Amino acid sequence: MDNLVDSHAHLDMLDDPGRALAAASAAGVCRIMTVGTDLETSRQAVAFARSRAGVSAAVGIHPHNAAAAGSDSMKQLEEIARSAAVYAIGETGLDYYRDRSPRDVQKEAFSRQIELARRCNLPLIVHSRDAGEDTLAILAAEADGLTVVLHCFSLYRHVDRCAESGYFMSIAGNVTFGNAADLRQASALIPTDLLLTETDAPFLTPVPHRGKENSPVHIPLILAELAAIRGASPGDLADNIHRNFTNVFGSPQVI
Repeated sequence: MDNLVDSHAHLDMLDDPGRALAAASAAGVCRIMTVGTDLETSRQAVAFARSRAGVSAAVGIHPHNAAAAGSDSMKQLEEIARSAAVYAIGETGLDYYRDRSPRDVQKEAFSRQIELARRCNLPLIVHSRDAGEDTLAILAAEADGLTVVLHCFSLYRHVDRCAESGYFMSIAGNVTFGNAADLRQASALIPTDLLLTETDAPFLTPVPHRGKENSPVHIPLILAELAAIRGASPGDLADNIHRNFTNVFGSPQVI
């Protein structure tokens, strides 16, 4: 297969991004979304996308960094987002597991980036950890009409609710973990036309490589696990996920 996609990676965090991209290409990964978590990493994401075929950028401020999402930072983020290399806003959202920013500050930063996605007419990449009810409530109230990607999908009890809202659900390498029964069950229920794959590299390295740096080269392992869970042909599933990726993010710019 040569049409695999990684809808969420942090190339700036990899030890050797060039080598990782070459390995991913050899493994059949043709498109990668590299994702910013603050202003500096968003600028780096744009630089990667401008210089590498098949790489697109998402720019945003992670909930851990929400305290930095003031008016000046949001103005700078919008300037970055206007680059032709940018195909999404994010990652943004809520994280009540680490709580590295106050929750009211996280919510404000999330809302500001939802509005930025609307102004820029771009999809929204959402991080939600231990914050499902608030995440879905904010999206329902503020993100109507936007294309939403729930990255590293964790809203296991809300697959139907997310599907009814048309949200794309992206599955990462933790679907291969021994303690991921809830995620595997949820992964079987996601409508095919709303399913995406991601690595969240360098995090969530799939079995059998846990303990090592994750990278887009591991997308085939995630796809194989999903195909087994869903009783699907890996080739057919890859075709559908590639189509979904294009439906969300469009076609890549010509380098």
